[in-house]
Amino acid sequence: MIARYTRPEMGRIWSDENKYRSWLRVEIAASQALAAAGLVPQLAADTIRDRGNFTVARIDAIEVEVRHDVIAFTTTVAEHIADPDASRWLHYGLTSTDVVDTAQALQLREASALIRAGILRLADVLKTRALEFQHTPIIGRTHGIHAEPTTFGLKLLLWYAEVQRSLTRFDAAAEDLRVGKLSGAVGTFGHLKPEHEEAICAALDLRPVAIATQVIQRDRHAAYIATLAVLASTLDKIATEIRHLQRTEVREAEEFFSEKQKGSSAMPHKRNPITSEQISGLARVVRANAQTAFENVALWHERDISHSSAERVIFPDTTTLADYLLQKTATLIEKLLVYPARMLKNLESTGGLIFSGQLLLDLAESGMSREDAYRLVQMHAMRSWKEDLVFRDEIARVPEITSRLTPEKLARAFDFRRQLANVDAIFARVLGDA
Repeated sequence: MIARYTRPEMGRIWSDENKYRSWLRVEIAASQALAAAGLVPQLAADTIRDRGNFTVARIDAIEVEVRHDVIAFTTTVAEHIADPDASRWLHYGLTSTDVVDTAQALQLREASALIRAGILRLADVLKTRALEFQHTPIIGRTHGIHAEPTTFGLKLLLWYAEVQRSLTRFDAAAEDLRVGKLSGAVGTFGHLKPEHEEAICAALDLRPVAIATQVIQRDRHAAYIATLAVLASTLDKIATEIRHLQRTEVREAEEFFSEKQKGSSAMPHKRNPITSEQISGLARVVRANAQTAFENVALWHERDISHSSAERVIFPDTTTLADYLLQKTATLIEKLLVYPARMLKNLESTGGLIFSGQLLLDLAESGMSREDAYRLVQMHAMRSWKEDLVFRDEIARVPEITSRLTPEKLARAFDFRRQLANVDAIFARVLGDA
């Protein structure tokens, strides 16, 4: 099912062809480094490099018999080398996971480059639209209830800042996985030396892990998947807010809806937030994969293969979904239909109730105790709410208030621009000189 969400670029990375090609890159780098160190004949290393090849079909056929993928792989490569004097040096001094874990780092590096580009694109789209709506007023909500004015640009800017934090976390997690391991069956360099591992990793643009067992420890992998889960949760957060904004009663923004698009098989009027709902749903899969990654950290005596089968699912699926969700979210924001007039109408729909906090402060500033001011404002606010009155008009008829606040001061208490005076300062904090 994940295949439907896979872009060709990401699909190629996790194909069997690329997996085995990555294995071969490690084998070639190892033979060349060991030849330079005098452990393998240079002619043999060059023959492995020049003739080493495989077909996925042949590997699959051998694996059916031997039930070991790396042996099936090395057997196939040796067949292509077709020179026993050279092929006997293939996989020299290595154990299977030396190749598999190091090659997986190469695949993850490729996948991470695509994901990083997706994060950058989403951040750019969010920044562009945040600036577009920097001063577009909208009601701020807490607990789903109208609170005080904000701007739609600030909502987008908040998401931009969160995506930037995800980029920082992702870069660190991806770098932590840019490591190789070629220290043998239990990580003791029983057949090679640390300097050999260093040379092999350098040829692959990887860093050697400082210490390992037969495998690279899975806390690194868990942190990587968990970082993608946090990123997916941010995308879920964005999608959930858009779903709310598209509700009929709100309708402050909505997903782009093409002329030929259909919203319902039964109700022709429907325009449903299907992309946002899809993002929210698939984000759950990414978060669930993080749990599997956590379970992979604890292995029997530091090495079994319980993690291996799970990783064949969670790494392709999680990176594929992260890439897909980033693309979908960026397009969602880029093409989002925004309705400033509706935003302003909703902001004013409570007849000024949302300015109760400012009125409270103005009364306190005039000399009234905060407790008395709160009681007075709340009493009239609750009455206006219950009887569907215009709070602003009701307040203008209360002597206890009009004796303290002039008509000009009352008007200023109900002016949303007063509460949005620091919007530019917030943008400057987040975007700096930009």
